[in-house]
Parts: sequence; structure tokens; C-alpha cells
Amino acid sequence: MKNRSLTKDYVERAGIRFAALKVLLDKGGYADVVREAQEIVELLSKALIRHLGAEPARVHDVSTQLRELRQRLHAESQPKLDALIDCSRELRRDRELAFYGTEDLTPSEFYSQKDAERAFGYARDSLAFVENVVLRDMQ
Repeated sequence: MKNRSLTKDYVERAGIRFAALKVLLDKGGYADVVREAQEIVELLSKALIRHLGAEPARVHDVSTQLRELRQRLHAESQPKLDALIDCSRELRRDRELAFYGTEDLTPSEFYSQKDAERAFGYARDSLAFVENVVLRDMQ
């Protein structure tokens, strides 16, 4: 896509959200960490798609689109792309559940510190990967 500032904006906003994610983790908001991590990974995935010259789909999990654009990425970055795809798919499954719950599941009771730490790691690693690819090429 032509709007490079939009791509950069996605990455920068994901970085700001990531800073807030640490506060949620420290305060024990484990369900919120899972939900917010999903949104961070989604924003970063869409930034990468834009960077690779395509318009991101208007869905929460764009892993299929990332897979289709794989050949546009340097070979050394493809293993990290695979990790981004995997965490996008995993976090998407928890998106609504972590936020709304269900009649038989309360998010604050269901999600554990371990769940939150895993989601936090996904967001951290995704941010490092996409910042490296996108911002490096913009300089």
C-alpha cells in the first residue's frame, strides 16, 4: 500500500499498547492481557501486510493473508513470520472469550498468569519482529 505513514502508525500504536500490557500483567488482569495481546498482534500483522504491499483483510485473524504474502518477505524472516501466524491464530480464538466470557465462564476466573505470560510473549515477539522488518525498511 502507498500510505507508509499508516503502516508506521500501526507499529507505533502497537508499541504504546504493549507498554500498557505490562501494567495489566503486573496488576493481575490476565484476561485483559490475553485480549489486548490479540489486538496488538492483529495491528502488527496488518502493518506487515501493508508493508508487503497489500490491503489487510477486515478480519481479526489475517494469518491466511500473511501466509499468501510469505514469498514477499526475506527468507531469513520467514521463521518469525511462521511464529506470528501461529500466535495470531491462537490469540484470535480467545478474543471474545477473554473479553466477554460466557454464561459458564468468567474471564477473570478462567485466564491464569501462565495464559497471560504466554500472550505477553506473543505480543513482545511480534512487536520486535514487525518493528525490525517495517521500520528498518522505512529508514
